[in-house]
Amino acid sequence: MNAQTSTTTTTTTTAPAAAAAPAAPTPPAPPAWAFALSPTYVSQYMFRGVRLGKDSFQGALDATYGNWDMGVWWSNPIGTNKVPGQSEPEIDPYGSYKYSLNDSWSLQPGFTVYTYTKAPTNQGFYHATFEPNFAVNYTVGNLTLTPKLYYDVILKGPTEEFDAAYTVPLKDLGTELDFTGTVGSYYQYDTVNNAVPQVHAYGNYWLIGVAAPYQITKSVKLTVGYAYTQGTSAYFKQKGQKKVKNTAALGKGVASVGLTWAW
Repeated sequence: MNAQTSTTTTTTTTAPAAAAAPAAPTPPAPPAWAFALSPTYVSQYMFRGVRLGKDSFQGALDATYGNWDMGVWWSNPIGTNKVPGQSEPEIDPYGSYKYSLNDSWSLQPGFTVYTYTKAPTNQGFYHATFEPNFAVNYTVGNLTLTPKLYYDVILKGPTEEFDAAYTVPLKDLGTELDFTGTVGSYYQYDTVNNAVPQVHAYGNYWLIGVAAPYQITKSVKLTVGYAYTQGTSAYFKQKGQKKVKNTAALGKGVASVGLTWAW
């Protein structure tokens, strides 16, 4: 009888390797400080349709940290070419915080302190006023629309403003055209210091302008601009008296040339 040999083959099964855990998301970089110094020449100093100065040296030192923006803006007339009664210099600290709702919408509360160190208070001017503000920003493509509300707690009155900005890239020329437009109105219940009864001031204004920035170096930019602005329906009114036209509210073209150093 022949013996039958049976061979049994044993197969070893290896369990599949566990899938690698997804990499932890990279934490966002912490906010960093950024600074910019922007000295600028303007051919007229116009503010909300009112002429506050002739050709002037203006500028700002601005600092940002994350969503915070703060700095100081100034204006000083050049030489003796001044508007009577206006301060020299004007120095205005400011600040704001930008809260993004999504890619298009953001909210931005802020403030400005207007200071006039040499203002002639005996002529009804103030040394300083304080103006909180609140803006809503909507951006789609190269267009930004910004309704904004201000309230000056010293002059006791609101300013309502609507701004629009649109950018046209000019890549072949290494620059762009930044178009801006503004319409606004204001009403101040106590515009003359120590006046009894109080003097009201009110009016409307608009502006349209364009600027072209050119990057000279990585940190230095030259910007040339022109805007036309006009104040309309601007009056002073004291109780019991007839309204008086604000002759400083007029139409003027404003040319500007400025440099910006960023670091």
